[in-house]
Amino acid sequence: MLLKDFYKVNELNFSDGQANASITINKNHDVFKGHFPGNPVTPGVCMMQIIKELSEQVLNKKLFMESASNVKFMAIINPEKTPDLQLTLNISETDSGYRVKNSTAFGDTMALKLTTNYRVL
Repeated sequence: MLLKDFYKVNELNFSDGQANASITINKNHDVFKGHFPGNPVTPGVCMMQIIKELSEQVLNKKLFMESASNVKFMAIINPEKTPDLQLTLNISETDSGYRVKNSTAFGDTMALKLTTNYRVL
């Protein structure tokens, strides 16, 4: 985990190329002291890192992000109001590594969609 204690994995399962994860963001993490005091917002780059780390866990491989496309931040993830997130990762192998199509939601609200291409380190 790049940011120690930033999030906790409550559940993670992988079957037939799809991973489903339930995580909880730590609202007391130091990141939120600067992003933003009194109105915390989970940084998009942190969400992208979480997706990478979950992909690494289910594939049991170290990955390097080569590109990201269709990056859509659709709702603010405030760790004080909506710390519990559900992530779906559709993972497919490519000639150069893996493509991961992600959707992240809290409750019925879609917060993030993105597609990333990783190569194996």
